[in-house]
Amino acid sequence: MNGVHDMGGLHGFGPVRPEPDEPVFHAAWERRVLALLVGLGLAGHWTLDEYRHARESLPPAELLGASYYETVLAGVERMATAHGLVSADELAAGRSMRRDGPPPRPLLPDTAGDTMRRGNPSVREAPRPARFAVGDSVRARNIHPVTHTRLPRYVRGHAGVVTAVNGCHAFPDARAHGRGDDPQWLYSVRFTGPELWGPDADPTLTVSIDAFEPYLENPA
Repeated sequence: MNGVHDMGGLHGFGPVRPEPDEPVFHAAWERRVLALLVGLGLAGHWTLDEYRHARESLPPAELLGASYYETVLAGVERMATAHGLVSADELAAGRSMRRDGPPPRPLLPDTAGDTMRRGNPSVREAPRPARFAVGDSVRARNIHPVTHTRLPRYVRGHAGVVTAVNGCHAFPDARAHGRGDDPQWLYSVRFTGPELWGPDADPTLTVSIDAFEPYLENPA
């Protein structure tokens, strides 16, 4: 979807200013939000891609006016409500108001570290050979789906070169909407600055993205 979250290449939002020696968390509540995200994700009610789509679907003013962990919390609340883990009344009250149903599988302190290190790998068995190889010229398809996609808007319709074949992975565009893993090949593709932003761009600039096979086509 072409949401406000896809800000790559846009003007008017000011420079990115990294914070020197930035802490992992700026406030204690951010730790709790991350714990909610990981703990509820382990319950298996939704995929990472469903959660990402929930965050990206926030109203533009809400998304732009919130900090990172505020958007994380909003995404978790959306998914937990949609899957019946919590009601709007409970969110408003700040406490559980139910007595039925098993609780989600807990994330225990003695297993949290290993769980975070292990993650949830997306590598899948390939259903078919890769269509492209390193060195191939490709073009990012000019698509504008109303559903979830990981193809950045600023590369659509532009030509690049495959620099790596990264194996076959679960396809986010399918998993975000409950359509299974639909494994697809994943490539690293390099674009030049002038190709993306025209002749005024720095000729020495290149941008590399990871792009799934359905995002790519042979250049015309």
